[in-house]
Amino acid sequence: MSAAPETTPEAIIETRRWLERAVIGLNLCPFAKAVHAKRQIRYVLSPAQTPEALLEQLADELRLLHATDADTVDTTLLVHPQVLRDFLDFNDFLDAADALVAELGLEGEIQVASFHPDYQFAGTDPDEIGNFTNRAPYPTLHLLREASIDRAVAAYPDPDVIVERNIATLEKLGVDGWRELLKP
Repeated sequence: MSAAPETTPEAIIETRRWLERAVIGLNLCPFAKAVHAKRQIRYVLSPAQTPEALLEQLADELRLLHATDADTVDTTLLVHPQVLRDFLDFNDFLDAADALVAELGLEGEIQVASFHPDYQFAGTDPDEIGNFTNRAPYPTLHLLREASIDRAVAAYPDPDVIVERNIATLEKLGVDGWRELLKP
């Protein structure tokens, strides 16, 4: 008797597609390719339906990442499609996420980056293409080891150029090109 085929939730499939085609494919984050190639990214689909439940799961994931060897899991993408769909609520939640990192004694070890379908940098219009650098298919918390960030930045000649290059790349691509890029 053969084993049942593994099923991957659609939200994880779409998040991987975004990572592979946009983040890595457009080189929006030059550090993502290596951990992806080494299969050191943990993808977690959260069942949380409230910010409180998400915060509990975030605590579990922070502890797990901290306790796991970086060669096994270097970073985690916590995808939470059922909660914090409104960007302003999501943005407000980031203060609680940062407070949780501090409460767990993980400041200087792990940080939480954020991605959202409606991401908007302060002082920008919602449709500005620069916002798309932080747009993912679903609200997503990215747990990063600071030691990994430090190593990646040290190996990259001029990390300050990344933001400027990303905006130029997205301006060339345009919103229609972005949508086409992420189609199944």
